[in-house]
Amino acid sequence: MKRNITIFFLVIVALATSASASYAQSPDALVADLYKQHDAKRSPFFQTKSRARVDKYFTKGLADMIWKDAITSKGEVGALDGDPLYDTQDAKIRHFAVGKASIKGDTATVPVTFTNFGKKEKIDFSLKKVKGVWKIDNINYGSGGSLRKWFQEG
Repeated sequence: MKRNITIFFLVIVALATSASASYAQSPDALVADLYKQHDAKRSPFFQTKSRARVDKYFTKGLADMIWKDAITSKGEVGALDGDPLYDTQDAKIRHFAVGKASIKGDTATVPVTFTNFGKKEKIDFSLKKVKGVWKIDNINYGSGGSLRKWFQEG
């Protein structure tokens, strides 16, 4: 009887581990989900109700910067004075696409392309695998600009 109970618990643990591993999103799926939440008005940016919403997408260092900016700006303009997912204050987005992730070990880059007011744009998301889960570590806007840089300069 004890043997059957032990086997039962081992099977449950194996299933739970398998389920949590399969839940982990690919880098491009994580970026796509971030934009989906943004479009549904549940973006982790500019909100102070849920630190977990920020932590879901970003590495601790970047999440700390995002959260601190949201808390200290108190509804006013902080370091982020535009939409960090489109690098703009005004958006008329068309032809939006999340590209395939380029993965090298525990780092990945996910390109996002779109047109804004007819101008072609490309943003690269830099991700790191943290405890087996992909997290965004920076958003690179080209010309040397990045989300981390906005916070450091802001």
